Amino acid sequence: MLRDDLRTLWTEPRPPAARARVGRDWALLAAGLAGVALEATLRENVVWRPVAVVFTVGLFLLPLWRRTRPLATVTLAFGSVILLQTASLVAAPREPVGLYTGAVVLVLVYALPRWGSGRETVLGGSVILAAGALCSVTDQTPVGENVVGFVFLLLPGVVGAAVRFRGSARERQLEQLRSREREQLARELHDTVAHHVSAMVIIAQAGRVLAGTDTSAAVEALAGVEEEGARTLEEMRAMVAALRDRGVGAELAPPAGVADLERLVRTPGGRLRVDLGLDGELDALPPAVDAAVYRIVQESVTNALRHAVDATELFVRVAAERHTVRVSVRDNGRRTGRGRDGYGLTGLRERATLLGGTLRVGPGTDQGWHVEAELPRARSESGVHSRPRR
Repeated sequence: MLRDDLRTLWTEPRPPAARARVGRDWALLAAGLAGVALEATLRENVVWRPVAVVFTVGLFLLPLWRRTRPLATVTLAFGSVILLQTASLVAAPREPVGLYTGAVVLVLVYALPRWGSGRETVLGGSVILAAGALCSVTDQTPVGENVVGFVFLLLPGVVGAAVRFRGSARERQLEQLRSREREQLARELHDTVAHHVSAMVIIAQAGRVLAGTDTSAAVEALAGVEEEGARTLEEMRAMVAALRDRGVGAELAPPAGVADLERLVRTPGGRLRVDLGLDGELDALPPAVDAAVYRIVQESVTNALRHAVDATELFVRVAAERHTVRVSVRDNGRRTGRGRDGYGLTGLRERATLLGGTLRVGPGTDQGWHVEAELPRARSESGVHSRPRR
């Protein structure tokens, strides 16, 4: 387990979208150079003053590359600390070389786990620990002060790792949201195309039967095919445009709902007569429930057009009660076992489950095929944005 965690850390890539420089980088540089000038002028006990000034100015230049080159900046900064500390041991003063403003290295400690890859974080962290250990040994400070110093040195790195983890968690959450949105669009596209294509097939079959005896009926059937094809293309273009242009949190074009059922059940071709009944207050349904009712009826009508044997009539009932909405779709064909559910019915069951409802599909007790759904009308009022009615 530990080996797997270490391997995962080692292979962790850099976070995306790291900007090279922003305005606050230049503000930090300007403030740092001013601080170096003041400290070098006003402070008296500065060891190797020219070296300390040049060293500290270099430290303030390094943060300009902290996002794009985190390992290089840390190596240069703390490698210089190691060299100067070693030089102070050899030279007579044996005192730390540098200015107090050199604490800007803490910015580099923060940037290493925030913007570096896993490999860079491990290597850079080793350099930081080596520099800290050398300074603790050579300064001959008490153990307690050394512990406090190490905590103070590593705390920005902990903060940087926490900020990175939070950003990664948010990215994962957004990716899950995008995945659910793509899945929803795929369902909408499947339901729309399946319904319209089924209608086009029925119209074309009717036109072929009537072509030899009634030319006007055949022409009318061709016009129906053209109308359904144009409608299909229009809805597909709207969905593709929404998928292409939308960002996170953008609104999709309003999906069809109960108000569109009248148009939906005007089944062309004359094979099935659809008896639509709407009962109760259906004008103020939550958007998710409104769309689910439409999709349940649409998929049921499509399946009846495809599979209902000897059916002549389709009965659709949508009833709104105080806490629930009930949807019933049944045909008067012969009872059949239609095999396993396709993607359409599977998607409808998932919709109903997500809304806290149920969907039952199967042959009726006497004849035909029945689809029964019960959806709670208040389940999705929170967390779902309202949309304008058509």
